[in-house]
Amino acid sequence: MATLGTPQTQAGILSFYDAPEKGPKLSAKLVLIIVALFAIIVLIFDHFLMVH
Repeated sequence: MATLGTPQTQAGILSFYDAPEKGPKLSAKLVLIIVALFAIIVLIFDHFLMVH
């Protein structure tokens, strides 16, 4: 029976995900709040700026 991956590829994947990241760390909750607020602002502007 063939294996799904060799230890070399598994180690490569782990080292890819364990690499230190440069940039801001944002929590998932903060990203969802920002997206929801942006969507609400867009809907409000769309409602008030709609040309009839």
